[in-house]
Amino acid sequence: MQYAGVSLQDSGKGVFSERVGPARGDTGCMSAIPQSVRISVEEYLATSYRPDCDYVDGEIEERNLGEKEHSILQQALVFLFRLNRDTWSVEVFPELRVQVKPTRYRVPDITVVPTGVSWERILRKAALLFVEILSPEDRLSKVRERVDDYLSLGTEHVWIVDPELRKGYVCSRRGFQEPEGGVLEIPGTPIRVVLSELFAELDRA
Repeated sequence: MQYAGVSLQDSGKGVFSERVGPARGDTGCMSAIPQSVRISVEEYLATSYRPDCDYVDGEIEERNLGEKEHSILQQALVFLFRLNRDTWSVEVFPELRVQVKPTRYRVPDITVVPTGVSWERILRKAALLFVEILSPEDRLSKVRERVDDYLSLGTEHVWIVDPELRKGYVCSRRGFQEPEGGVLEIPGTPIRVVLSELFAELDRA
């Protein structure tokens, strides 16, 4: 399936979990989590997943990540935002849990907040920017759902980065649009990411 040039497919991989602070009789070892497991919010928040997972209305949903291209671009973007943190007045967090609704928690690839914004453990307010880096297994409906969750939280800026097509997209409720001039920007700020320079990191690896 394709949407705005993005190739998206179904995924069937498993994930692992490890309870934080093992309960009585719990070995604390990681165990396979099957798809569509229903648990409470409290159990989700008390459990550490490897890799971390989304929590959507009572169900654990895996995130597609861990491939070379995904990792390279995530590291490059985090480094860029940290390098410019003073000039851009931002703080950047990879894979931070974000509560988007009472029964929904997302773990964006990258979360960017203005300097001075504070919270405890989990972000429960709008960020300046969320970034998702696509993996080959991502499919349209799930990507669109994640974007809608970020927008519903009040976050105005959401970017999608596609390592395979080497394209970036600015997301809104109208859809995904490629940025003019191949530069991802946040209007009214000095924040800008030149996509050709970002994707050049893939050729260096």
